[in-house]
Amino acid sequence: MVRVKICGVTDESDLRAVERAGADAVGAIADVPVETPRDVSLPEARELFAAAPPFLTTTLVTMPETVEAAIEAATRVAPDVVQLHGAFDAADFRAIGAAVTADVVAVVDAAAPDRARAVADAVDAVLVDSIGDDGAGGTGETHDWDATAEVVATLDAPVILAGGLTPANVAEAVETVRPFAVDVASGVERVGGTKDHEAVRAFVANASAAGAEATESERPLAGSEEVSS
Repeated sequence: MVRVKICGVTDESDLRAVERAGADAVGAIADVPVETPRDVSLPEARELFAAAPPFLTTTLVTMPETVEAAIEAATRVAPDVVQLHGAFDAADFRAIGAAVTADVVAVVDAAAPDRARAVADAVDAVLVDSIGDDGAGGTGETHDWDATAEVVATLDAPVILAGGLTPANVAEAVETVRPFAVDVASGVERVGGTKDHEAVRAFVANASAAGAEATESERPLAGSEEVSS
């Protein structure tokens, strides 16, 4: 089984489309210092999440400069999960996690797998993304999935795969990486900041089907277990 998050939602219409598609989580990007058509204010993110139904996990995606700013953002929006870009170390993540009620996800660059290993014990999950020069994700570019699969295999923490995913390639990504979850923003948009509802549906369906197949392939065949005396 693989979980699916649709990120960068900016209005309730798109949130409802995410819900109808059967996604596990929805993300809003707020208070980031980079140009993106998906940015909303912290009050807008809080209002948007208030409209989310039960069992759809709300995720605040933000890029604070300090531990204090991260705590303030999570407190103001009250999401289920706070997903943090930035150069936080393990001690920073522990301080944030201790101060907020949300689960904490650390975003790490796919090109720096050692950072994933360094912070994994301090967070609830690690998200591996294609990070741009500005330190933000949302580049729309894929990365070396085989390298990320090695990260998945060597970490106890859940690993979320992001970066250039689309309805057309998400099944291959799931089969290659075997992540805990996949995350998409621009890959399901018709224009920046506006979701293509059919693409959202197809992404969730393709990811879920690939995850189910991967789970099935890991199950031992009936009668294949060794019997010991």
